[in-house]
Amino acid sequence: MIITSHDATIGAAAPGSARRAAGILRLLAALAVFSTIVIQISDRVINNAFDPSEYFSYFTIESVLINIVVLSVGGAYALRTQRDTALLTAIRLSTVAFAVVTAGVYNLLLRNVPYEGFVGLQWPNEVLHVWIPLFIVLDWFLSPGKPALPWKAAWAVLVFPVAWISYTLIRGAFTDIYPYPFLDPTTGGELSVVMYVVALTGFMVAISFGLVASTRKSRATGG
Repeated sequence: MIITSHDATIGAAAPGSARRAAGILRLLAALAVFSTIVIQISDRVINNAFDPSEYFSYFTIESVLINIVVLSVGGAYALRTQRDTALLTAIRLSTVAFAVVTAGVYNLLLRNVPYEGFVGLQWPNEVLHVWIPLFIVLDWFLSPGKPALPWKAAWAVLVFPVAWISYTLIRGAFTDIYPYPFLDPTTGGELSVVMYVVALTGFMVAISFGLVASTRKSRATGG
C-alpha cells in the first residue's frame, strides 16, 4: 500500500468537531464496556459463581474485551488525527461484524433460552448484547475518517472467530462444556453444529464485505 504525502498530510491534520465528538464517544463507550465487565464479574464473585474458564470462553466476552482496546485506540486517533489508518479501520470493521453477530445470536437464539447456571444482574447482558453493538454499528456509519479498504480486508474478520470456534470445539470435546447450546452436539447433533457454524461464518463474511463496500462508496462520493 502506497501512502502519498497528501494522504499523510490529511491523516496528520487536526480533526474537525464531528471527528473529536466521535473520539470522545468512543472513549466513553470503552469505559462503559470496561465498567460493565467489572460489575458483572464482581456480581459473580460476590455470589461465589465466578468461573474464569467459563466466563472468558464466551464469544461475547472475548469480543467486548477486543472492543475496549479498539474503541480506546479509535477514540485516541479521532481526537488527534483527521483520518483513521487503514489497519485501524480494518480492525474496526471486524469488531462491527462481531457486534452484529453477537446482537443477532443473543436476541434471536439465546434471549428466551433458560439458563441453568448462575443468573445475576441482567442489565449488563443488555449493555453487552444490545447497546454496545448498536453504538459500534452507528459509530461505523456515522463517524467521519474512514479510508477506503481493499476487498481483501474483508477476510480478516475470520481470524478471531476461527481461533475461537476451534478452541471452543476442542475444549468441548474434552470437557463436554459448550458456551452456547447450538454448539453442543448433544443438543441437535453434529450436523446441526456444522450448519450453525457455517451459517454464522457466512453471515459474518457477508457483513464484512458490506462494510468494505461502505468505505469504498463513501470515499467515491467524497465522504
